[in-house]
Amino acid sequence: MNRINQKLQENKKLLSIYFTAGFPKINDTVTVIENLEKSGIDFIEIGLPFSDPLADGPTIQASSTKALGNGMTSEVLFNQLKNIRKTVKIPLIIMGYFNPMMQYGVENFCKKCAEIGIDGLIIPDLPVDVYNNDYKTIFKKYGLINVFLITPQTSSERIQFIDKISDGFIYMVSSSSVTGSQNAFGKVQDDYFKRIADLYLKSPQIVGFGISNAETFKKATKYAKGAIIGSAFVKYLDKNGTANINNFVSGILD
Repeated sequence: MNRINQKLQENKKLLSIYFTAGFPKINDTVTVIENLEKSGIDFIEIGLPFSDPLADGPTIQASSTKALGNGMTSEVLFNQLKNIRKTVKIPLIIMGYFNPMMQYGVENFCKKCAEIGIDGLIIPDLPVDVYNNDYKTIFKKYGLINVFLITPQTSSERIQFIDKISDGFIYMVSSSSVTGSQNAFGKVQDDYFKRIADLYLKSPQIVGFGISNAETFKKATKYAKGAIIGSAFVKYLDKNGTANINNFVSGILD
């Protein structure tokens, strides 16, 4: 069984952390991953930096720009992670845009992910229908879960289709804005979370965008299986480097 599915079966609310590979420094990637696992989080989203990250807010855009300037590429990332499964057991997901994957070759990219122990991919700009028609067999061949995103604007019919073809969790974007643009949830988000819960989907939902502290983590996971923190952690890395990552995580979970 894929490590993502194993983790989803645990009787707890799950915390995922996103960070940009090659940030703050090019060789920080493995250190960040290892320290995050030691701090007790459940899975990690490794951001593959891209020059035109449409869904990302200024914090993650800036980290991507710096990582690209540091020399981060798909090949560099794969080389950094080639021995990651000797030290890290939790699920690892690469989150990135489709263009770099196409440049690398989609099947070659998936094959490399499988070789180093990546469990899934999140590709915000890969349409669900295109994935289902053109790439699903490749992902299945290499045992990779493709994580789909939904937003408050996604129709119930579309959500049901996504749920049907999903074999992991659904990434539930909390708002229509970019990452890092909010730090609290209001009635609009609460109603949205409840609407999705009332659909009784087979796929667990993990909430992303807007989770930055213990309070927003608790609100996001009232109905959902877990939550993802990205911009707040990237800001922490920018300020503190890779030191004392457990301090950031304990502030969310305690």
